[in-house]
Amino acid sequence: MQKPNYHIFVCSSSRPNGQQKGFCHSNDGVEILMKFIEEIDDRELGGEVFVNNTGCFGICDKGPIVVVYPDNVWYGSVSPDDVDEILDEHIEGGNVVERLLI
Repeated sequence: MQKPNYHIFVCSSSRPNGQQKGFCHSNDGVEILMKFIEEIDDRELGGEVFVNNTGCFGICDKGPIVVVYPDNVWYGSVSPDDVDEILDEHIEGGNVVERLLI
């Protein structure tokens, strides 16, 4: 298995019973996840960047949440429009997107 340089986790408010409900799900969490998947594929970063959906991080008032490892950077109030900036600045540029940092 190839280990990625980055692993991005996107809260989609998924639950162990398969239900998706909650703040991040209601506020485009799934759309954010899909946009990351699409952009990573378009940029041919598939071997370097993995993306997964997660359950609740427990800080819904700051959601939707995106976490980037191994940097341990947590972004809040992320919208689908922020995905390009996170990929441009953080993943490809090495700079944290300060305005989204929590």
